[in-house]
Amino acid sequence: MLAALVVAVLAVGAAVLVPRLTAGDPAPVSQAEPGPVLLVPGYGGSTRSLQTLAEALTAVGRDATVVPVPGEGTGDLRESAAVLATAVDEALARTGADSVDVVGYSAGGVVTRIWAADGGAEQARRIVTLGSPHHGTTVADLAGSFAPDQCPEGCQQLRTDSEVLRGLNAGDETPAGPTWVSVWTDVDTTVTPPDSARLDGALELTVQSVCADSRVQHGQLPSDPLVQGIVIAELASGQPVALGPADCARLSG
Repeated sequence: MLAALVVAVLAVGAAVLVPRLTAGDPAPVSQAEPGPVLLVPGYGGSTRSLQTLAEALTAVGRDATVVPVPGEGTGDLRESAAVLATAVDEALARTGADSVDVVGYSAGGVVTRIWAADGGAEQARRIVTLGSPHHGTTVADLAGSFAPDQCPEGCQQLRTDSEVLRGLNAGDETPAGPTWVSVWTDVDTTVTPPDSARLDGALELTVQSVCADSRVQHGQLPSDPLVQGIVIAELASGQPVALGPADCARLSG
């Protein structure tokens, strides 16, 4: 019962940006020219989980594609990152753009970070993560401890002490090149604690910092009108925007 519950839960599933350049870092990507948007599903998520968000982006004139990750994200997240790398190359070749924007939902944000750390940062203008367990989730800890046979590799890599997350968080959490935004909900019961979504060097936004009464849950993030409005705003031309209560009504529409 615990195993089924944990896996089911997983499957549902303002700061100032300061560029930190060191020798060998890529130059910051121009923020003025948004390119195609690639959306990366989370653990156990099919492309359908991000289709409504892709449609919302298309409706405002963006070229948006959901990347089909292998095994619906339950396998090695590094393999999903390799698939993302191929999708980025194809999108750039197809559109002739200089860079891409990437939206990673849940574990898709971790996949995006793996890709960025492996050179993808040079190809990205903006990276937005939605409810991503950047520092793991205790839900995966429970699954790995009490039902390891029901916690495949992708689940194991979302444990708070996983080798993958330790590697990503050991140095610069937001590699130079793109600008980074992390969005999450304070009432997340899948990524626990919810502030595991914090990302050093990113513009950090809780949904509730924009609309205090929002009760949006983890699995609703991609389809929630307010969250969609936040994502669209953060993917606009120019620098990311520190949204707040004054934007609630406009973005919820």
